[in-house]
Amino acid sequence: MSDIVKRAKDVLTGALVFHTQIVAKKARGIYVEDEAGRIYMDFTSGLATTNIGHNHPMVVEAIIDQAEGFIHSGCIFHYEPVVTLSEKLRTITPPGIDMFFFSNSGAEAVEGAVKLSRFHTGRQGVIAFTGAFHGRTLGAASLTTSNIKYRRKYHPFLPSVYHSPYPYCFRCFFGQRPGTCSMDCYEYLERLFRHLISPEEVACMIIEPVLGEGGYVVPPREFLKELRAFCDRWNILLVLDEVQSGMGRTGRWFASEHFDVRPDIMTMAKGIASGMPLSAVAAGRGIMAEWTPGAHGTTFGGNPVSCTAAIATIEVIEKDGLLDKAQQTGRYALERLDGMKEKCECIGDVRGLGLMIGIEFVKAGKPDTEGLKRVLNYCLDKGLVMIECGVDRNIIRLAPPLVVSREEIDRGLDILEEAIVRTSGGK
Repeated sequence: MSDIVKRAKDVLTGALVFHTQIVAKKARGIYVEDEAGRIYMDFTSGLATTNIGHNHPMVVEAIIDQAEGFIHSGCIFHYEPVVTLSEKLRTITPPGIDMFFFSNSGAEAVEGAVKLSRFHTGRQGVIAFTGAFHGRTLGAASLTTSNIKYRRKYHPFLPSVYHSPYPYCFRCFFGQRPGTCSMDCYEYLERLFRHLISPEEVACMIIEPVLGEGGYVVPPREFLKELRAFCDRWNILLVLDEVQSGMGRTGRWFASEHFDVRPDIMTMAKGIASGMPLSAVAAGRGIMAEWTPGAHGTTFGGNPVSCTAAIATIEVIEKDGLLDKAQQTGRYALERLDGMKEKCECIGDVRGLGLMIGIEFVKAGKPDTEGLKRVLNYCLDKGLVMIECGVDRNIIRLAPPLVVSREEIDRGLDILEEAIVRTSGGK
């Protein structure tokens, strides 16, 4: 065991989970080098954060330039980067999303979105979806149900929060199959409004347009369309949590674009600043302008160095055509994975958009957590880093940086296929 790992165990709480025992020394693009000089392919993007690769030269240069000027404002002084970033985001966010509040993490953005929803509507109720991950702060954890470990021993949670099943078609809450599905998940939601809370009391519905930590699940297009219509009918705000699915991860700036569904409020973080701490609540002027001075605030949010990194990140995605590249690479990866699924009984489902792809492992139709562990450990031994997700931790989230080449994808998928054959015999 590395000395760094031993020292970490002595001073860092065990609540903080590290997915590997690798001690990173430096990183560039899709590669991470450890303290012994071994090189790993990072197919996690630091939890879908380094979307343009580790330490992109344009981002590093922007960070250095800004740090040499000044690092912190604390809302004492105005500064150019936060304004320029807002103007750039306004060109890529869905129509009508044109004002922003910056904070530091995805959970903070979710907290802000819920506060804004309640402030704007004067209502208290919040509808979230079973299987979602929205963060670990107390308000965000009230919405999070991707795993019981995020909720255990923290009750009571935020009141007036209700959960309805996320449309996870491979493991349908109602036992339906896509060919015969009658949208029972939406019917359940409507029953919730007949039995638990009146829609006139609901401030917002919050949903991940592609489920992240809960399983990398792509919902049916019609489900999100029905949500939008229902919210319009009852003047409920639709909050789309794009913390993991945004900033090009799915081959569009935001996953909601695949479904042609417009949010009233959206949250973004992770890939927004290539690893610098930054997040945002975004909404239309008619909603955001109602927030009165002091109704929400921050000391560190919208840090000038982080904002400068975000501006550079957006420019790289645009300049290098990474949205189209992510779509093309993602389609290719899905084709290869579908081929593996045909040969390997241990792969139950493959799904995704762009480079946000889930690979679900099963044994006799049930989640195969142990089988997945063997596969991931084999891959790690071969220099490929991937991580799991889902309530049973039986799903690989394939999320390499958008800059990954066809050759690098092939190399990674070759290792994955070898891992499956060696650890399960392809069965």
